[in-house]
Amino acid sequence: MHRLFDNKVAAVRATTAKANAPYFTSAPLGCVLRLFSAVTPADVVSLVKALPDKQCASDPLPTWLLKKCVHVIAPFLCHLFNWSLEHGSVSSSFKSAYITPLLKKADLDPADVKSYRPISNLTIFSKLFERLVSLQLVKYLKDNNLLPDLQSAYRAMHSTETVVLKVLSDTLLALDSGNLVMLTLLDLSAAFDNVDHDTLLKRLHTSYGLDGQVINWFASYLSGRVQHVRILATSFTPSDVLYGIPQGSVLGPILFLLYTADLLQLVKRHQLTTHAYANDTQIYGYCRPADSTKLTKELSACVDEVSAWMASNRLDYS
Repeated sequence: MHRLFDNKVAAVRATTAKANAPYFTSAPLGCVLRLFSAVTPADVVSLVKALPDKQCASDPLPTWLLKKCVHVIAPFLCHLFNWSLEHGSVSSSFKSAYITPLLKKADLDPADVKSYRPISNLTIFSKLFERLVSLQLVKYLKDNNLLPDLQSAYRAMHSTETVVLKVLSDTLLALDSGNLVMLTLLDLSAAFDNVDHDTLLKRLHTSYGLDGQVINWFASYLSGRVQHVRILATSFTPSDVLYGIPQGSVLGPILFLLYTADLLQLVKRHQLTTHAYANDTQIYGYCRPADSTKLTKELSACVDEVSAWMASNRLDYS
């Protein structure tokens, strides 16, 4: 399972190795986040009570028991979390995941590793901590209008429905006006696994204003991560996670949105329309029937630039 996982990443990194260096947009003037706010015991209690009643094999205690004694444990967790935020350092115990391979479909060959979907599990304490960090990060991004407006994944009041409604509405309006519509669908290959850590950290700093102990914390969060496959009671040798955002994490999806947000701006510069959901991107435009050749060329030029942007950010699409 690890070998298949690593081969996919290695293949993308090999094909993008000679690409141009990525470019970074600059954060708006005055947008900077250097320090996290201190976490309170009340914050911890509130989030623990909202947790679903499930846990993984790495958890030191079941969730129902954590909820029952949260008022006793909260001050200690609060101290641990605040030390991490103040010093910009994440404990290695929060950066270790185990992977459970699940068969994608019942009729697939169970002897073929390609038949399995790897499910990554992190401890409940690590995800609790990430949720506290996520609340502060998302608030900062919203307050400064830094979240991509045409990305519908992993955000409140955004979903697959908003993507379908937006693209379908634009298409029907264009057709009702007598125009032609051209649509290109892009699907990033193993997108979450190929995010380059150095590029991500530079983008968080340059494009989103994360600085000081905040950017130090994210550097620590991404580094030194390990994962190992677990099948029933058998655990295999851990392997280092050198690329990608942490699977099964709370912060991972948000970091991916920030990593790929410039792609949406690139499409806008071509005077085309776009909307994305996670690693799926729709690029489309419309024109009068007589101008179809021109629109085809414009769409092709946009896709070429998208391809170059992908390569410079160590990503690939199909």
